[in-house]
Amino acid sequence: MEFRKQKPIYLQIADRLMDSIVGGEYVVDDRMPSVRDVAMEMGVNPNTVMRSFDYLQGEEIIYNRRGVGYFVGANAREKIIAEQRREFLEEELPAIRNRMAILGIDPRMLLASEVKD
Repeated sequence: MEFRKQKPIYLQIADRLMDSIVGGEYVVDDRMPSVRDVAMEMGVNPNTVMRSFDYLQGEEIIYNRRGVGYFVGANAREKIIAEQRREFLEEELPAIRNRMAILGIDPRMLLASEVKD
């Protein structure tokens, strides 16, 4: 996996795991891959992945069954979607609107699929 410099690696790993939950790869009470397996797949230190799992557990996206592993929590998909919508509307969309204004792009052009190069 290629990582971006703007965001901590553990959060990028958490994002990828959340994308897997939203995409239906993992559903409520499914066992998540082990920390070691994720670390090997992504080519990172297991401590970094553990930090991702701790973050997701703190957000109540996953939960730990001691000695067994991590599992997808109840309403995890809904929580992720709600947070991603909030982030988009409060953080990303204002930047997009600003960029559109700078470039003279009318929002109606997007809705009418009239964006041209």
